[in-house]
Amino acid sequence: MEQVKIGDIVKTSYNSGIYIGEVLEDKQNFLLVKVLAVDTHPTQGDLHQRGQVEGVAFHERKALAFEEKFNARKRLTQAFTGEVPNYAVSLKEAVHDIKTKLSEELTPFNELSLARIADLETHFYKKNLFIREFFHEYSYWSKKR
Repeated sequence: MEQVKIGDIVKTSYNSGIYIGEVLEDKQNFLLVKVLAVDTHPTQGDLHQRGQVEGVAFHERKALAFEEKFNARKRLTQAFTGEVPNYAVSLKEAVHDIKTKLSEELTPFNELSLARIADLETHFYKKNLFIREFFHEYSYWSKKR
């Protein structure tokens, strides 16, 4: 595995989401990473009891914010090659991708996950100033998918 350095652009996972970011600091087994784009939206629900909706804490997980910093495990981090997408565009695509995947099979788990993502769209993503301005310009959130 290629060694990443401070200032490198990387792709890494955090709490079931996958992000593209910039390495800010090396912390032995971890790297401090600043989010630049969302590759995969975090999974909803209880990660330890996947597919269950009864008798579990069904977690709502939002994507990390633009320039939010997090500790990424070095072993889960790899150099990113290519152009870093715009954060808002990448979030829009990640939300669309997870909704499409969950809609393929309408199980109780997938339906509740879709409801949680709809809540995130309504109560968080639309209200975030940076994202709201972008999506208002492109009218994404007002379109039915």
